[in-house]
Amino acid sequence: MKKFDIPEYYKSSITGKIKEARRIMDPRKKDFTPTELDFGPVKFYIARHFGFCYGVENAIEKSYKALEENPDKKVYLLSQMIHNQEVNKDLQSKGIEFIMDTDGTQFIPWDQLNPEDVVIIPAFGTTLEIEKKLEDIGIEIQQYNTTCPFVEKVWKRSSKLGDEQHTIIIHGKHNHEETRATFSHSAEKAPAVIVKNLSEAEQLGEVIKGNISKEEFYQLFEGKYSEGFDPEIHFNRVGVVNQTTMLATETQEIADYIKNVMVELYGDDHKDHFADTRDTLCYATNDNQDATYGLLEQDADLALIVGGYNSSNTSHIVELCERKFPSYFINSASEIKSEKEIRHFNYSKKELLTTENWLPNQEPVKVILTSGASCPDTLVDEVMLKVLSFFENTLSIEELMNEFNIK
Repeated sequence: MKKFDIPEYYKSSITGKIKEARRIMDPRKKDFTPTELDFGPVKFYIARHFGFCYGVENAIEKSYKALEENPDKKVYLLSQMIHNQEVNKDLQSKGIEFIMDTDGTQFIPWDQLNPEDVVIIPAFGTTLEIEKKLEDIGIEIQQYNTTCPFVEKVWKRSSKLGDEQHTIIIHGKHNHEETRATFSHSAEKAPAVIVKNLSEAEQLGEVIKGNISKEEFYQLFEGKYSEGFDPEIHFNRVGVVNQTTMLATETQEIADYIKNVMVELYGDDHKDHFADTRDTLCYATNDNQDATYGLLEQDADLALIVGGYNSSNTSHIVELCERKFPSYFINSASEIKSEKEIRHFNYSKKELLTTENWLPNQEPVKVILTSGASCPDTLVDEVMLKVLSFFENTLSIEELMNEFNIK
């Protein structure tokens, strides 16, 4: 896989090197068990796969290159380049300005942009409508278009479904940049509708079966269906794609459910009415989720998950870890106030919480440690070092790395 030129301060001297050692030993990723780092009074289990993915590293490389290559121009990011506050802060500190927030709230009006300006399209991609706005201004959008190729793969799959006269059901969060972009590209070719979870898919199933009226559909899925969508005619042939960072198991549940609805309605002819797309998750989401299932096999006291609080893929890792461990979703080591107090994010309630006595008073303490696809490994290192600082007589980093024959 291509190596990207990203700033050195994003590269880890600890967890990153251990991941690389695992990659060399297991290039085909047959083993998703975590790596145990035994420091004596505290043990860490780090996921087999976590951190920056192909799409994120590509976006970071292009963003910093845009700054270097255009020292006399205004350089803008359409919205957050990735969902990580540290990376975005660093880009802003170097002069990049955000045109809008992740939810589409405009910071800089379109009429303030000039043809000479540089606009970076983030890894999530953008809508056709926004592309046209930029082109109408005269801004060249392809040179620094960092749209992840796995997101573009979903758009191509949607286009094929549209060519085959299928309505496109998108499993995603309707206000997420990637889903908004996928919805826009899908709706160009076919009727499209967004479902967030299995519960919404089941409501859609009742619409397809005629048990929920057209009027109720428009209320239930307000803002989530394409212009001119008619549930009485547009559910004759359907296919499912997804936001690339959703839970693979949930996407499969939704696809299986919709398929069963079509079997119920059409029997042996259901294959003409349901396109078996399987899932359109990116490799990194699949690997991160498989690695998290590997973590769940461990006997541990707690889990620390590092990432941006608006990161979809990280939230799903948290969701999985919470099934077994007391789990703390933090954006950096600074959220660990002491061995007695930690500040962490409750994703479902969208609120920051403070928990006392989060670190068990015992030895050894066993800690699950992982991160999302938009989190630099250096932040994971800092979390590990912060936790280590609460213990005495630990193995040194150098001694530990020697055990893995890593220099």
